Amino acid sequence: MSAQYMEEKEEVEHVEAGDYHKHGADHLTQRDMKHGDKALKYVGEERIEVTEEDNVRIRRKTDKYILSLLVWVYFLQILDKTILGYANTFGMSKDTNLVGNQYSLLGSVNAIVQLAWQPFSSYLLVRVPARYLMPAMIFGWGAAQGCMAAAHTFPGLMVCRALLGLFEAGCLPLFSLLTSQWYRRSEQPVRVAAWYSTNGIATMFAAILSFGLGHVQSPHIKAWQLIFMVCGIITCLTAPIVYLFIDSDISTARFLSEEDKAKGIERLRANQTGTGSNEFKWAHVYELFYDVKTYLWISMTLLLNVGAAVTTYFGPTLIGNFGFDKYRTALLNMPFGFLQFLAILAGCFVATKFKLKSGVLAVFIVPVIVGLVLLYVENTSANFKQAPALAGYYLLAFLFGGNPIIVSWMVANTAGQTKKALIMSAFNAGSAAGNIIGPLLFKKQDSPKFIPGIKAVLGIFCALLAVVGIMVVILYFFNKQRQNQRVANGKPKFIKDTSMESKYQAYGADADSEGGVRLGQNALLDMTDYKNDEFVYLY
Repeated sequence: MSAQYMEEKEEVEHVEAGDYHKHGADHLTQRDMKHGDKALKYVGEERIEVTEEDNVRIRRKTDKYILSLLVWVYFLQILDKTILGYANTFGMSKDTNLVGNQYSLLGSVNAIVQLAWQPFSSYLLVRVPARYLMPAMIFGWGAAQGCMAAAHTFPGLMVCRALLGLFEAGCLPLFSLLTSQWYRRSEQPVRVAAWYSTNGIATMFAAILSFGLGHVQSPHIKAWQLIFMVCGIITCLTAPIVYLFIDSDISTARFLSEEDKAKGIERLRANQTGTGSNEFKWAHVYELFYDVKTYLWISMTLLLNVGAAVTTYFGPTLIGNFGFDKYRTALLNMPFGFLQFLAILAGCFVATKFKLKSGVLAVFIVPVIVGLVLLYVENTSANFKQAPALAGYYLLAFLFGGNPIIVSWMVANTAGQTKKALIMSAFNAGSAAGNIIGPLLFKKQDSPKFIPGIKAVLGIFCALLAVVGIMVVILYFFNKQRQNQRVANGKPKFIKDTSMESKYQAYGADADSEGGVRLGQNALLDMTDYKNDEFVYLY
């Protein structure tokens, strides 16, 4: 490790001191070619002319061949997580003799495994091409899901849920990486919303599926077992389809011509975040740990996903405690899923429209706080009313608009393939920690109203607002640092971030450079945001 780190440290010093980075010379060194993105070796030092028509055509092809697969697979991943709550509604705990907090532990064990697996997941995300990694993960968690139907004891269920968490551990980080490698920064929030919004669709589908399968009467198989079997089989059958059609990056895309590959790479130059590399760089690991943003991203994710875990694993239980039977409970969770879907799409659309993620995230936290206050007031009131309590629960759906905003905010503000893989694994670790803590806040002895748990989550979301504000201040000062770096390197203090333009604009062309300095030469060198003086942080 130390020898590789010293080599990478020398590379960083070369990048910072190299003539063309500082003065704009038009050549690439052998070291640049060795340690840069795969795309750098594909296009070399050339600048490819890209028109708006090219930009739209390539984006549409990418949506068709890449985004469509991401949407379907993420839907399956959320569905496979969500159905645990419905299986419990249809008698899983009773049939498997779960006692005490064993059901809460089932809700937490996959997150515990995900948390433990993140360091290994980060390495695999960089080293293994997505075309091979994604189908393997899909088949693994689909098989684990199907095996839940065969488990008749708490240990058996725990093993299946643990394997589910292991194979799902790299899903969200991989999808985030792929989004950053295929799309411009202005396009990323909507694409993240497209696949992440399946949270709501999966919730609605799980409600319909469990409602339908719950009416199946058979002496040989229980309704909850049938739910696990159907979802597991669908997921396993998806794995070979994904292998046949997914591509790992632009330079290996089978649906793009050689000309469009070069244009696809060029249109992402303004991102300054790279387009993919299979070299794991320990210098990026070191930087991640001293980057204060890392800890703020993790804090945001952890705090937000405590609430998400509560709705995923205890949503049907909370509705059932409002006085509804199991069938009506399943149906009443459908509006919640629809609100999730709307919140995710609306949040990312507004963030894209106004180019401000922090403000939109803060706005979406407020309805969640209001909903938690309603739940607390109604559950502590001597005169309980179903309608306000149900409205309070539905307002919690707004929290699902937060995660895709955080994801797109993170990938837009992080450069370097290894660092991106690590930060998205850190996001998943924070999410896993939230999923561990959330169910444990709702203890069996506090049922049916779970007042202590509701109060704790209320405080957590108030803290989340404060963390968002701190992040904005940090990013402001980091942009000031990059401006000072550019001035020291003979570049303009202020540069136009064309990656956030709705229509394509070339970045760093000779006609647009000032003082003879050519911009955009760092874009494909697999540099981190700390080392790239042309990087612009987004608020």
